[in-house]
Amino acid sequence: MPVIIDGTNGITPAQWTTAGRPSSPTVGQSGWNTTLTQFEMWNGSTWQYLAGSYSVTYLIVAGGAGGGSRDGGGGGAGGLLTSTFSAFPSTAYTVTVGAGGTGGSRAVNGTNGTNSSALTFTAIGGGVGGSAVATNTGAAGGSGGGGSNGGGSGAGTTGQGNAGGASTGNGYGAGGGGASAVGANSGASAGNGGAGTASSISGSSVTYAGGGGGGCRDGSGQGTGGAGGGGNGNDTSPTAGGTNTGGGGGGAGNSANTNGTPVGANGGSGIVIISYAGSQRGTGGTVTTSGGNTIHTFTTSGTYTA
Repeated sequence: MPVIIDGTNGITPAQWTTAGRPSSPTVGQSGWNTTLTQFEMWNGSTWQYLAGSYSVTYLIVAGGAGGGSRDGGGGGAGGLLTSTFSAFPSTAYTVTVGAGGTGGSRAVNGTNGTNSSALTFTAIGGGVGGSAVATNTGAAGGSGGGGSNGGGSGAGTTGQGNAGGASTGNGYGAGGGGASAVGANSGASAGNGGAGTASSISGSSVTYAGGGGGGCRDGSGQGTGGAGGGGNGNDTSPTAGGTNTGGGGGGAGNSANTNGTPVGANGGSGIVIISYAGSQRGTGGTVTTSGGNTIHTFTTSGTYTA
C-alpha cells in the first residue's frame, strides 16, 4: 500500500480494502478504502471516514391509531415519509419507532398513534377513529380517523397521509385514511379504510400505512381495512393494525363482546428503514443486503450511526 508522489499527477494515497486494512494502525494513519469508496483514518479506536456525506434512502412510518368504539370509525394510518438524505459518516442519528394507538372503549376515546422519527424527519401518528358516545369526529393525524354516527372526518398531514371518511348516518363508522387514499365514507354500511403505499426499500415490495375499516352495529356491512396493515371493522371483534406497518385499527360496533363493551382495535406500530448502495457503512437496526444495497431495519427505537 505505497504512497505515490508525482510532480505532475499529485499524491496518490495508500489504498486498501475493508478486509485488508492495516492490522496494527497508528493514530492518524489514513488511506483510501476501495471497498467503501471512502477516505478513512485510524483515530485510535476505530476507522473514521473523512470523506463527505453519502446518500441514503429512508422510509419512516409512524404508529397507526386505534379504532373507535360503538359504530366506531376506523383508525387513521401512521404518517409515511420516504425520500433520500445525505448522511455524514460517524454521525449518530436517533431513530424512534412509534407505537400504535389504543382502541376506544364505550364512552372513552381511543388514542392516536405515536410519531416515528429518524435523520431529522418526523412522521406523525395516525388519528383515532370517532366513537358514537364519545367524540364522534375522527381525529387528525398522519392519516385521519374515520367519523362515527354522523361525525366528520379527521384530517391527514400533507405529504404523509390522507383524511378519514365521514359518517353520513347513524349506526355506521367511516374508514380511516391511508397513505395513498382517503378513508371511505359510511352510509348504509361502514366505510373501508384507505389504502397504504407500497415500498421496495426492504428488498421486496411491502405495503405500509393502510387505514382501519369502520365498524357497524349489525353483522353485515363491516368496513375492510386498507392494504398496508389496516384492521377490519367488526361489531364485536375488530382487528388490530398490522405490527410494524403503521396500519390503523378497525372500529367496533354496538354489541357487547367478551369484555362486556364494544372496544375498538389497537393501531399497528411503525417502522424505520434506511438503505444505501454498496457494502455496510453504518450501524444500527437489523442489517441485511439485497440487490447491492445495505439495509438497516428498525422495528424498535435505536440509533443509526452513519
